[in-house]
Amino acid sequence: MSKLSSTLYLCLRFLVFVNTISKLLFAANSRTYPADIQVLKDLKHGVDHRSIAPGSCLSFWDFSLDPCDNIFTEHFTCGLRCDRIVSGYARVTEITIDPVGYSGSLTSTSWNLPYLQTLDISDNSFSGSIPDSLSNLTRLRRLGLSRNSLSGEIPVILGSLSHLEELYLDSNHLHGPIPSSFNNLTSLRRLEIQQNDISGEFPDLGSLKNLYFLDASDNNISGGVPATLPTSLVELSIRNNKLGGNIPDNIENMRFLQVLDLSHNILSGSILSVLFDHPSLEQLTLSYNNFSYLEVPGDKGLNSNLIALDLSYNKLRGFLPAFMASMPKLAALSLEHNKFTGMIPAQYALKAAVPRTNTSSFERLLLGGNYLFGPIPGPLLGLKPGSAQVSLADNCLYRCPDAFFFCQGGDQKSLVDCKSFGPAIP
Repeated sequence: MSKLSSTLYLCLRFLVFVNTISKLLFAANSRTYPADIQVLKDLKHGVDHRSIAPGSCLSFWDFSLDPCDNIFTEHFTCGLRCDRIVSGYARVTEITIDPVGYSGSLTSTSWNLPYLQTLDISDNSFSGSIPDSLSNLTRLRRLGLSRNSLSGEIPVILGSLSHLEELYLDSNHLHGPIPSSFNNLTSLRRLEIQQNDISGEFPDLGSLKNLYFLDASDNNISGGVPATLPTSLVELSIRNNKLGGNIPDNIENMRFLQVLDLSHNILSGSILSVLFDHPSLEQLTLSYNNFSYLEVPGDKGLNSNLIALDLSYNKLRGFLPAFMASMPKLAALSLEHNKFTGMIPAQYALKAAVPRTNTSSFERLLLGGNYLFGPIPGPLLGLKPGSAQVSLADNCLYRCPDAFFFCQGGDQKSLVDCKSFGPAIP
Protein backbone atom coordinates (compact mmCIF):
# COMPACT_ATOMS: atom_id res chain seq x y z
CA MET A 1 0.00 0.00 0.00
CA SER A 2 1.38 3.38 -0.98
CA LYS A 3 2.03 6.15 1.53
CA LEU A 4 -0.83 8.21 0.03
CA SER A 5 -3.25 5.30 0.23
CA SER A 6 -2.26 4.64 3.85
CA THR A 7 -2.88 8.27 4.74
CA LEU A 8 -6.33 8.26 3.10
CA TYR A 9 -7.18 4.99 4.83
CA LEU A 10 -6.21 6.37 8.23
CA CYS A 11 -8.23 9.57 7.58
CA LEU A 12 -11.32 7.56 6.68
CA ARG A 13 -10.92 5.35 9.76
CA PHE A 14 -10.63 8.49 11.87
CA LEU A 15 -13.80 10.02 10.36
CA VAL A 16 -15.73 6.82 10.97
CA PHE A 17 -14.50 6.79 14.56
CA VAL A 18 -15.48 10.44 15.12
CA ASN A 19 -18.89 9.84 13.54
CA THR A 20 -19.48 6.81 15.75
CA ILE A 21 -18.47 8.69 18.90
CA SER A 22 -20.67 11.64 17.88
CA LYS A 23 -23.64 9.35 17.48
CA LEU A 24 -23.08 7.77 20.87
CA LEU A 25 -22.66 11.13 22.57
CA PHE A 26 -25.73 12.58 20.87
CA ALA A 27 -27.79 9.53 21.75
CA ALA A 28 -26.68 9.83 25.36
CA ASN A 29 -27.56 13.52 25.50
CA SER A 30 -30.74 13.55 23.39
CA ARG A 31 -32.69 10.59 24.76
CA THR A 32 -36.33 11.63 24.68
CA TYR A 33 -38.16 11.87 27.98
CA PRO A 34 -40.24 8.67 28.30
CA ALA A 35 -43.51 10.45 29.05
CA ASP A 36 -43.09 12.58 25.91
CA ILE A 37 -42.59 9.42 23.85
CA GLN A 38 -45.78 7.97 25.30
CA VAL A 39 -47.78 11.05 24.26
CA LEU A 40 -46.44 10.76 20.72
CA LYS A 41 -47.34 7.06 20.65
CA ASP A 42 -50.85 7.80 21.91
CA LEU A 43 -51.29 10.56 19.35
CA LYS A 44 -50.38 8.26 16.47
CA HIS A 45 -52.51 5.49 17.96
CA GLY A 46 -55.51 7.85 17.93
CA VAL A 47 -55.11 8.45 14.19
CA ASP A 48 -56.96 6.12 11.84
CA HIS A 49 -54.14 4.10 10.28
CA ARG A 50 -55.98 4.14 6.96
CA SER A 51 -55.51 7.92 6.80
CA ILE A 52 -51.73 7.72 7.29
CA ALA A 53 -50.53 7.94 3.71
CA PRO A 54 -47.12 6.67 2.62
CA GLY A 55 -44.61 9.49 2.74
CA SER A 56 -46.58 11.48 5.34
CA CYS A 57 -45.01 12.65 8.58
CA LEU A 58 -46.77 10.10 10.78
CA SER A 59 -45.78 7.24 8.47
CA PHE A 60 -42.15 7.92 9.51
CA TRP A 61 -42.83 7.85 13.26
CA ASP A 62 -41.04 4.59 14.17
CA PHE A 63 -40.90 4.21 17.94
CA SER A 64 -38.14 1.61 17.82
CA LEU A 65 -35.95 4.71 17.52
CA ASP A 66 -35.49 7.76 19.70
CA PRO A 67 -37.94 10.45 18.45
CA CYS A 68 -35.61 13.34 19.25
CA ASP A 69 -32.57 11.73 17.60
CA ASN A 70 -33.56 13.19 14.23
CA ILE A 71 -30.07 14.03 12.98
CA PHE A 72 -28.82 10.50 12.36
CA THR A 73 -32.08 8.87 11.28
CA GLU A 74 -34.62 9.31 8.52
CA HIS A 75 -37.43 8.87 11.03
CA PHE A 76 -39.10 11.66 13.03
CA THR A 77 -37.66 14.24 10.63
CA CYS A 78 -41.01 16.03 10.30
CA GLY A 79 -43.99 16.57 12.51
CA LEU A 80 -42.13 17.41 15.70
CA ARG A 81 -39.22 19.31 17.20
CA CYS A 82 -37.20 18.82 20.37
CA ASP A 83 -35.47 22.02 21.46
CA ARG A 84 -35.19 21.62 25.22
CA ILE A 85 -32.80 19.49 27.26
CA VAL A 86 -33.98 19.02 30.84
CA SER A 87 -32.01 16.86 33.27
CA GLY A 88 -30.29 15.16 30.37
CA TYR A 89 -33.53 14.36 28.52
CA ALA A 90 -34.74 15.94 25.29
CA ARG A 91 -38.26 17.41 25.52
CA VAL A 92 -40.75 17.83 22.69
CA THR A 93 -41.45 21.52 22.00
CA GLU A 94 -43.44 21.44 18.76
CA ILE A 95 -45.91 19.14 17.02
CA THR A 96 -46.92 20.34 13.57
CA ILE A 97 -48.20 17.53 11.41
CA ASP A 98 -48.68 17.82 7.69
CA PRO A 99 -52.13 18.58 6.17
CA VAL A 100 -52.71 15.28 4.37
CA GLY A 101 -56.16 14.34 5.69
CA TYR A 102 -55.37 12.48 8.91
CA SER A 103 -58.55 11.40 10.66
CA GLY A 104 -59.10 10.21 14.19
CA SER A 105 -59.44 11.62 17.68
CA LEU A 106 -57.42 13.89 19.95
CA THR A 107 -58.69 12.21 23.11
CA SER A 108 -56.37 9.20 22.93
CA THR A 109 -53.60 10.92 24.89
CA SER A 110 -53.09 12.81 28.14
CA TRP A 111 -51.25 15.62 26.30
CA ASN A 112 -48.76 15.67 29.14
CA LEU A 113 -46.15 17.70 27.28
CA PRO A 114 -45.19 20.52 29.66
CA TYR A 115 -42.58 21.98 27.30
CA LEU A 116 -44.70 22.01 24.15
CA GLN A 117 -44.98 25.49 22.63
CA THR A 118 -46.72 24.70 19.33
CA LEU A 119 -49.45 22.21 18.50
CA ASP A 120 -50.81 22.50 14.96
CA ILE A 121 -52.92 19.80 13.30
CA SER A 122 -54.74 22.16 10.90
CA ASP A 123 -56.17 21.11 7.54
CA ASN A 124 -56.93 17.50 8.43
CA SER A 125 -60.06 15.51 9.32
CA PHE A 126 -59.84 15.01 13.06
CA SER A 127 -63.26 14.62 14.69
CA GLY A 128 -64.75 14.39 18.16
CA SER A 129 -64.38 16.92 20.92
CA ILE A 130 -61.46 19.12 21.92
CA PRO A 131 -60.09 17.34 25.02
CA ASP A 132 -59.81 19.14 28.35
CA SER A 133 -56.38 17.52 28.69
CA LEU A 134 -54.96 20.19 26.35
CA SER A 135 -54.81 22.29 29.51
CA ASN A 136 -51.71 20.21 30.40
CA LEU A 137 -49.83 22.14 27.69
CA THR A 138 -48.94 24.86 30.15
CA ARG A 139 -46.24 26.47 27.97
CA LEU A 140 -48.26 26.40 24.76
CA ARG A 141 -48.02 29.53 22.61
CA ARG A 142 -49.76 28.39 19.43
CA LEU A 143 -52.75 26.04 19.14
CA GLY A 144 -53.89 25.34 15.59
CA LEU A 145 -56.97 23.13 15.14
CA SER A 146 -58.31 24.88 12.03
CA ARG A 147 -60.22 23.18 9.23
CA ASN A 148 -60.96 19.83 10.82
CA SER A 149 -64.26 18.21 11.85
CA LEU A 150 -64.07 18.84 15.57
CA SER A 151 -67.38 19.17 17.40
CA GLY A 152 -68.79 19.88 20.84
CA GLU A 153 -68.28 23.01 22.89
CA ILE A 154 -65.05 24.96 23.26
CA PRO A 155 -63.53 23.72 26.54
CA VAL A 156 -63.59 26.31 29.30
CA ILE A 157 -60.25 24.95 30.47
CA LEU A 158 -58.50 26.45 27.39
CA GLY A 159 -58.70 29.74 29.26
CA SER A 160 -55.99 28.45 31.60
CA LEU A 161 -53.32 28.46 28.85
CA SER A 162 -51.82 31.71 30.06
CA HIS A 163 -48.92 31.72 27.57
CA LEU A 164 -51.14 31.22 24.52
CA GLU A 165 -50.52 33.82 21.79
CA GLU A 166 -52.36 32.29 18.81
CA LEU A 167 -55.58 30.25 18.93
CA TYR A 168 -57.08 28.82 15.75
CA LEU A 169 -60.39 26.93 16.11
CA ASP A 170 -61.93 28.04 12.82
CA SER A 171 -63.73 25.90 10.25
CA ASN A 172 -64.93 23.09 12.50
CA HIS A 173 -68.34 22.09 13.90
CA LEU A 174 -68.01 23.66 17.33
CA HIS A 175 -71.12 24.95 19.07
CA GLY A 176 -72.11 26.59 22.30
CA PRO A 177 -70.80 29.89 23.69
CA ILE A 178 -67.39 31.51 23.64
CA PRO A 179 -66.02 30.64 27.11
CA SER A 180 -65.79 33.62 29.45
CA SER A 181 -62.49 32.09 30.59
CA PHE A 182 -60.95 33.42 27.36
CA ASN A 183 -60.67 36.72 29.19
CA ASN A 184 -57.78 35.10 31.09
CA LEU A 185 -55.71 34.65 27.91
CA THR A 186 -53.85 37.89 28.47
CA SER A 187 -50.98 36.92 26.12
CA LEU A 188 -53.32 36.20 23.21
CA ARG A 189 -52.56 38.08 20.01
CA ARG A 190 -54.70 36.29 17.43
CA LEU A 191 -58.07 34.54 17.86
CA GLU A 192 -59.84 32.80 14.98
CA ILE A 193 -63.14 31.03 15.69
CA GLN A 194 -64.93 31.71 12.40
CA GLN A 195 -67.00 29.16 10.46
CA ASN A 196 -68.44 27.17 13.35
CA ASP A 197 -71.86 27.08 15.01
CA ILE A 198 -70.93 29.17 18.04
CA SER A 199 -73.87 30.89 19.70
CA GLY A 200 -74.68 33.12 22.65
CA GLU A 201 -73.34 36.59 23.33
CA PHE A 202 -69.75 37.75 23.29
CA PRO A 203 -68.07 37.51 26.70
CA ASP A 204 -65.99 40.28 28.18
CA LEU A 205 -62.60 40.17 26.45
CA GLY A 206 -61.44 43.57 27.63
CA SER A 207 -58.39 42.25 29.47
CA LEU A 208 -56.79 40.92 26.27
CA LYS A 209 -54.53 43.94 25.87
CA ASN A 210 -52.35 42.24 23.24
CA LEU A 211 -55.11 40.95 20.95
CA TYR A 212 -54.78 42.49 17.50
CA PHE A 213 -56.79 40.07 15.30
CA LEU A 214 -60.23 38.63 16.03
CA ASP A 215 -62.40 36.76 13.53
CA ALA A 216 -65.70 35.32 14.74
CA SER A 217 -67.48 35.39 11.37
CA ASP A 218 -69.97 32.82 10.11
CA ASN A 219 -71.43 31.72 13.43
CA ASN A 220 -74.70 32.27 15.32
CA ILE A 221 -73.47 34.84 17.82
CA SER A 222 -76.27 37.07 19.11
CA GLY A 223 -76.63 40.13 21.29
CA GLY A 224 -75.06 43.45 20.48
CA VAL A 225 -71.63 44.44 19.23
CA PRO A 226 -69.59 43.93 22.41
CA ALA A 227 -68.59 47.14 24.13
CA THR A 228 -65.76 45.43 26.03
CA LEU A 229 -63.56 44.44 23.10
CA PRO A 230 -59.81 45.03 23.44
CA THR A 231 -58.69 48.48 22.33
CA SER A 232 -55.57 46.87 20.83
CA LEU A 233 -57.50 45.33 17.93
CA VAL A 234 -56.24 46.02 14.42
CA GLU A 235 -58.67 43.77 12.56
CA LEU A 236 -62.16 42.77 13.76
CA SER A 237 -64.61 40.63 11.81
CA ILE A 238 -67.94 39.37 13.18
CA ARG A 239 -69.53 39.00 9.74
CA ASN A 240 -72.57 36.78 9.19
CA ASN A 241 -73.92 36.38 12.70
CA LYS A 242 -77.05 37.58 14.52
CA LEU A 243 -75.77 40.77 16.09
CA GLY A 244 -78.44 43.40 16.66
CA GLY A 245 -78.81 46.88 18.08
CA ASN A 246 -76.47 49.81 17.52
CA ILE A 247 -72.72 50.08 17.10
CA PRO A 248 -71.36 51.16 20.52
CA ASP A 249 -69.92 54.65 20.83
CA ASN A 250 -66.66 53.40 22.33
CA ILE A 251 -65.58 52.06 18.92
CA GLU A 252 -63.54 55.27 18.76
CA ASN A 253 -61.37 53.94 21.61
CA MET A 254 -59.93 51.31 19.26
CA ARG A 255 -57.21 53.66 18.08
CA PHE A 256 -55.37 50.98 16.05
CA LEU A 257 -58.35 49.46 14.24
CA GLN A 258 -57.77 49.20 10.49
CA VAL A 259 -60.37 46.64 9.33
CA LEU A 260 -63.94 46.36 10.65
CA ASP A 261 -66.44 43.93 9.10
CA LEU A 262 -69.88 43.65 10.72
CA SER A 263 -71.77 42.78 7.53
CA HIS A 264 -74.61 40.26 7.30
CA ASN A 265 -76.10 40.93 10.75
CA ILE A 266 -79.27 42.70 11.93
CA LEU A 267 -77.65 45.89 13.19
CA SER A 268 -79.81 49.03 13.04
CA GLY A 269 -79.93 52.69 13.97
CA SER A 270 -77.34 55.15 12.74
CA ILE A 271 -73.84 54.65 11.37
CA LEU A 272 -71.66 56.68 13.72
CA SER A 273 -69.70 59.63 12.40
CA VAL A 274 -66.61 58.42 14.28
CA LEU A 275 -66.32 55.59 11.77
CA PHE A 276 -65.76 58.14 9.00
CA ASP A 277 -63.07 60.16 10.77
CA HIS A 278 -61.47 57.33 12.73
CA PRO A 279 -57.69 57.86 12.97
CA SER A 280 -56.68 54.42 11.65
CA LEU A 281 -59.70 52.72 10.05
CA GLU A 282 -59.04 51.82 6.41
CA GLN A 283 -61.70 49.25 5.52
CA LEU A 284 -65.29 49.40 6.80
CA THR A 285 -67.92 46.86 5.77
CA LEU A 286 -71.45 47.21 7.19
CA SER A 287 -73.45 45.78 4.29
CA TYR A 288 -76.53 43.58 4.72
CA ASN A 289 -77.84 45.17 7.92
CA ASN A 290 -80.77 47.43 8.82
CA PHE A 291 -79.05 50.79 9.23
CA SER A 292 -81.37 53.66 8.38
CA TYR A 293 -79.25 56.75 8.93
CA LEU A 294 -75.63 57.87 8.81
CA GLU A 295 -74.01 60.68 10.74
CA VAL A 296 -71.90 63.31 8.99
CA PRO A 297 -68.43 63.74 10.52
CA GLY A 298 -67.47 67.16 11.75
CA ASP A 299 -64.46 67.34 9.46
CA LYS A 300 -66.57 66.39 6.40
CA GLY A 301 -64.32 63.40 5.80
CA LEU A 302 -61.20 65.43 5.08
CA ASN A 303 -59.15 63.54 7.69
CA SER A 304 -60.55 60.11 6.92
CA ASN A 305 -58.16 57.20 6.31
CA LEU A 306 -60.85 55.00 4.76
CA ILE A 307 -59.82 53.27 1.54
CA ALA A 308 -62.82 50.96 1.10
CA LEU A 309 -66.35 51.58 2.39
CA ASP A 310 -69.31 49.21 1.85
CA LEU A 311 -72.74 50.27 3.19
CA SER A 312 -74.78 48.37 0.60
CA TYR A 313 -77.99 46.48 1.33
CA ASN A 314 -79.23 48.62 4.21
CA LYS A 315 -82.16 51.01 4.63
CA LEU A 316 -80.28 54.28 4.32
CA ARG A 317 -82.38 57.23 3.13
CA GLY A 318 -81.92 60.80 2.02
CA PHE A 319 -79.45 62.28 -0.46
CA LEU A 320 -76.13 60.66 -1.23
CA PRO A 321 -73.66 61.92 1.40
CA ALA A 322 -71.51 64.46 -0.40
CA PHE A 323 -68.73 64.30 2.19
CA MET A 324 -67.72 60.83 0.97
CA ALA A 325 -66.32 62.38 -2.19
CA SER A 326 -64.02 64.48 0.03
CA MET A 327 -62.35 61.49 1.69
CA PRO A 328 -58.81 61.73 0.34
CA LYS A 329 -57.98 57.99 0.36
CA LEU A 330 -61.39 56.51 -0.45
CA ALA A 331 -61.11 54.45 -3.63
CA ALA A 332 -63.97 51.95 -3.26
CA LEU A 333 -67.49 53.02 -2.29
CA SER A 334 -70.59 50.82 -2.38
CA LEU A 335 -73.98 52.31 -1.48
CA GLU A 336 -75.99 49.84 -3.54
CA HIS A 337 -79.50 48.73 -2.65
CA ASN A 338 -80.49 51.38 -0.15
CA LYS A 339 -83.18 54.04 -0.42
CA PHE A 340 -81.08 57.03 -1.44
CA THR A 341 -82.77 59.60 -3.62
CA GLY A 342 -81.87 62.90 -5.24
CA MET A 343 -79.32 63.51 -7.97
CA ILE A 344 -75.82 62.06 -8.16
CA PRO A 345 -73.50 64.70 -6.69
CA ALA A 346 -71.06 66.20 -9.16
CA GLN A 347 -68.27 65.46 -6.65
CA TYR A 348 -68.90 61.72 -7.08
CA ALA A 349 -68.60 61.97 -10.85
CA LEU A 350 -65.43 64.02 -10.69
CA LYS A 351 -63.77 61.66 -8.19
CA ALA A 352 -64.55 58.72 -10.49
CA ALA A 353 -63.66 60.30 -13.83
CA VAL A 354 -61.07 63.01 -13.26
CA PRO A 355 -57.66 62.00 -11.85
CA ARG A 356 -56.35 64.31 -9.16
CA THR A 357 -53.09 64.64 -7.28
CA ASN A 358 -52.83 63.91 -3.54
CA THR A 359 -56.23 62.23 -3.47
CA SER A 360 -57.54 58.87 -4.63
CA SER A 361 -60.06 58.49 -7.42
CA PHE A 362 -63.03 56.14 -7.21
CA GLU A 363 -61.86 52.83 -8.65
CA ARG A 364 -65.20 51.37 -7.56
CA LEU A 365 -68.42 53.37 -7.27
CA LEU A 366 -71.55 51.24 -6.86
CA LEU A 367 -74.80 53.18 -6.59
CA GLY A 368 -77.28 50.75 -8.15
CA GLY A 369 -80.57 49.74 -6.57
CA ASN A 370 -81.50 53.15 -5.15
CA TYR A 371 -83.95 55.88 -6.21
CA LEU A 372 -81.51 58.35 -7.75
CA PHE A 373 -82.98 60.55 -10.44
CA GLY A 374 -81.97 63.24 -12.92
CA PRO A 375 -79.42 63.14 -15.73
CA ILE A 376 -76.14 61.29 -15.60
CA PRO A 377 -73.41 63.73 -14.52
CA GLY A 378 -71.31 64.87 -17.48
CA PRO A 379 -67.90 63.60 -16.24
CA LEU A 380 -69.21 60.03 -16.09
CA LEU A 381 -70.21 60.05 -19.76
CA GLY A 382 -66.57 59.99 -20.79
CA LEU A 383 -65.67 56.91 -18.71
CA LYS A 384 -64.39 53.95 -20.70
CA PRO A 385 -65.03 50.32 -19.70
CA GLY A 386 -62.20 49.13 -17.48
CA SER A 387 -61.22 52.58 -16.30
CA ALA A 388 -63.32 52.22 -13.13
CA GLN A 389 -66.01 49.90 -11.81
CA VAL A 390 -69.16 52.03 -11.76
CA SER A 391 -72.78 50.89 -11.50
CA LEU A 392 -75.88 53.09 -11.76
CA ALA A 393 -78.37 50.34 -12.67
CA ASP A 394 -81.82 50.01 -11.07
CA ASN A 395 -82.39 53.67 -10.21
CA CYS A 396 -84.71 56.39 -11.49
CA LEU A 397 -82.22 58.12 -13.75
CA TYR A 398 -83.28 59.97 -16.87
CA ARG A 399 -81.97 57.97 -19.82
CA CYS A 400 -79.40 55.41 -18.71
CA PRO A 401 -79.08 53.09 -21.74
CA ASP A 402 -76.98 49.92 -21.87
CA ALA A 403 -74.67 51.73 -24.28
CA PHE A 404 -73.03 53.07 -21.12
CA PHE A 405 -71.30 50.23 -19.26
CA PHE A 406 -72.29 51.69 -15.90
CA CYS A 407 -75.97 51.41 -16.81
CA GLN A 408 -75.77 47.69 -17.51
CA GLY A 409 -76.90 45.04 -15.04
CA GLY A 410 -80.51 46.10 -14.56
CA ASP A 411 -83.15 48.40 -16.03
CA GLN A 412 -84.07 51.67 -14.42
CA LYS A 413 -87.10 51.51 -12.14
CA SER A 414 -90.52 52.24 -13.54
CA LEU A 415 -92.00 55.71 -13.20
CA VAL A 416 -94.68 54.29 -10.92
CA ASP A 417 -92.09 52.83 -8.52
CA CYS A 418 -90.08 56.01 -8.54
CA LYS A 419 -93.07 58.28 -7.83
CA SER A 420 -94.41 55.99 -5.13
CA PHE A 421 -91.15 56.25 -3.22
CA GLY A 422 -91.30 59.96 -2.53
CA PRO A 423 -92.55 63.32 -3.75
CA ALA A 424 -89.07 64.53 -4.58
CA ILE A 425 -88.95 62.39 -7.70
CA PRO A 426 -90.48 64.25 -10.68
